[in-house]
Amino acid sequence: MRTCRTLITTSVTSLPKPLKPFSPFSKTLNLTRTPSVSFKPCIQHARPHSSTATQSAVSSEPPCDTSTSNDTVELLLTNRDDVLGLMKMERRITKTHNDTVLGSHWFPYFDRFKCGSVDLSSSEVLQAVGPYMMEERRERIRNTVQNRTYSLCLVVEGLTDFGNVSAVFRSADALGFQSVHVISCDSSKRYRQNRHVSMGAEKWLDIELWDSAKDCFQVLKSRGYRIATTHVGIDAVSIYDMDWSCPTAIVVGNENRGISDEALELSDLHCSIPMKGMVDSFNVSVAAGILMHHAVCDRTSSLGSHGDLTPEETRILLAEFSLRHSKSMISIAHDYAKRKAATPKPKL
Repeated sequence: MRTCRTLITTSVTSLPKPLKPFSPFSKTLNLTRTPSVSFKPCIQHARPHSSTATQSAVSSEPPCDTSTSNDTVELLLTNRDDVLGLMKMERRITKTHNDTVLGSHWFPYFDRFKCGSVDLSSSEVLQAVGPYMMEERRERIRNTVQNRTYSLCLVVEGLTDFGNVSAVFRSADALGFQSVHVISCDSSKRYRQNRHVSMGAEKWLDIELWDSAKDCFQVLKSRGYRIATTHVGIDAVSIYDMDWSCPTAIVVGNENRGISDEALELSDLHCSIPMKGMVDSFNVSVAAGILMHHAVCDRTSSLGSHGDLTPEETRILLAEFSLRHSKSMISIAHDYAKRKAATPKPKL
């Protein structure tokens, strides 16, 4: 066997120690291996995928939305217009305190997407953008929507660590919570290293920002939620003794101070996670994750599933997620609306 040798010039003092002779019974040391790097290319879908062969030849990764790739949760929460810009289907008015509860829970969207002077229904949105999305992506969105609920929502109050907010968003998305509310985050304390903590979960959530617990709680109560604040006290109810089939807003508070006095006073009940150790509290993002996970398990056990959207609500949220997928989906919907407007209406 021919051996390739490489001449290395170095000083005598820096010469390495000679390697031990190779033995078939010794461990093999790979001296040349470099860490592998995984690349996720942005794929532009110029036309519908009509054949299985075409789909299999293209990566199943979703297209990268370069418009939001540099955004952080911190920037999102300090720019209210950015939060509103995440939502595509027409939303119900949330500035007032007389929101209407639909059926057993509150749902935020109308079956309408505005494209200038033309409105598209959720069915039309899905018809327009569906052929331009890979089947794997459509199936992922369908499974996500089927496990979503508005019967439970999460409220974070006065957090100062945006990394904690990012972690909470990530858990909420993973556990099927669609609605998340943020009350007066302290933007004077900046945490820059949280860019990848949320893993982009904020893109798929309905986030609402509030200046005070009073404003937030008034609107949530008008939507049919009971307010459950996490608090360690003699009047606190164990989360294991709560009925999670009831529409509930779960409130977690500041990393150091916990829930504010205002929020405690305005809430309907106080709840706590039973502690078995010497410390008497969890990190706020961990506590939020435990609360949400237990609520999902309890609802699945008692109701059969966590997701509880009606067929109409499911279709509307499918359209919403499809539009959030990328800017190209919105452009496709607008082109569809132009063709719809140009189509002559049949005479009666």
